[in-house]
Amino acid sequence: MSEAPLTLSSFSRALLHIDGDAFFASCEQARDPALRGKPVITGKERGIAASLSYEAKARGVTRGMRLFEIKKLCPDAIILPSDYETYSLLSQRLFSIVRRYTPEVEEYSVDECFCDVTGLRRVLRLSYPAMAQRIKHDLDTELGFTFSVGLAPTKVLAKLASKWQKPSGLTTIAGREIHQFLRQTPVSAVWGIGSNTAALLQKHGISTALDFARTDELWVKKWLTKPFYEIWQELNGRSVLPLVTAEKSTYQSIQKVKTFTPPSRDRAFVFSQLSKNIENACIKARKYRLAATRVVIMLKTQTFRMAWVEVRLSRATAFPQDIVHAISPAFTQLFQPEEDYRATGIVLTKLAEDRMVQLDLFGAVVRAERLSKVYQAVDRMRDQYGKHTVFLGSSLLARQFAQHVGERGDAPHRRQQLFKGETQRQRLGIPMLMGKLLE
Repeated sequence: MSEAPLTLSSFSRALLHIDGDAFFASCEQARDPALRGKPVITGKERGIAASLSYEAKARGVTRGMRLFEIKKLCPDAIILPSDYETYSLLSQRLFSIVRRYTPEVEEYSVDECFCDVTGLRRVLRLSYPAMAQRIKHDLDTELGFTFSVGLAPTKVLAKLASKWQKPSGLTTIAGREIHQFLRQTPVSAVWGIGSNTAALLQKHGISTALDFARTDELWVKKWLTKPFYEIWQELNGRSVLPLVTAEKSTYQSIQKVKTFTPPSRDRAFVFSQLSKNIENACIKARKYRLAATRVVIMLKTQTFRMAWVEVRLSRATAFPQDIVHAISPAFTQLFQPEEDYRATGIVLTKLAEDRMVQLDLFGAVVRAERLSKVYQAVDRMRDQYGKHTVFLGSSLLARQFAQHVGERGDAPHRRQQLFKGETQRQRLGIPMLMGKLLE
């Protein structure tokens, strides 16, 4: 172990991590002020808590808890269907507000981002802490709910700082203060360190983030892989993780999983739900000009038991009927007629740039070229008339019914109130709360 103290200038680099507090639930409270101060939970359509307000957390509700458990624990809970369209629009608004101050913004997830404000003190005539406070103020007031902000010399430390005083916190970790925060942080709580790595470190007497930061560099390189060495450097105030500011242009895998209500043991219906997911995944793959050579199909029972199998494709494809045909035998093996199923899923893996292969003797490439032209037309129709204007016959059963029937089939607020000229498939990019402001 090295006992050298962590001493750096206050901000060799100034990075912010901005995190929306209970983002989905907060979006709902911003949409309807009557919900503020109440235990709000989203995820009604899934049957479990997807997001919960801090009032719900204070009552003991946890993420992933089933709705019947929530009702017993918190009878006055307000359980809403997830309105991902509105959440996405408010997410875009979050990023646009941050970009008023700096163009260097990494959209890390729907409710959080990193940004670099290094060197902007003279331009904005603000200190780095004042800059962070100004950005937080704009987000809180313009979006109608709170954000937690961390300011530090590295991404790992900024992420640690943003979680220090949740909700609505603003925490600054200057270089000379790093050791004070790391001393109070379990190594398992460091961003990027999972349970297995934390267990390994614990076996070597490393229990806090400060212990890890003060571990000899050669030991870290010997026992851990490159990502953890980078975390070690970041904890020591060395900024080595880049900000990824470019728009995402590719994926290592594409996953689509959907729950449906009520659960079903009808083989044709469950397969149709899986076919619908395959179509959705392929739409995304074609958007990024990717093709998959392997897929994983998943079935989840009403008792939350998951069964899955990987299928290797004969050639790379982004056409759903190719995948539907390839996975049919595997689906037959997975499906148990006596089980009630509540969800299906597909993961496209081993993705690569979609390219035509050389001509073959059996006409596979000619068929692929024809399918490519068909799906170019399908994608143009989707852009003009809405998603799933045209779909596979194998998805028909799933499309004849709402995704959720009964109480869990309640539509999100945005779908219940349309602006003039909108349809269920084509809507303006305006969340209802902003629409009300514009009326």
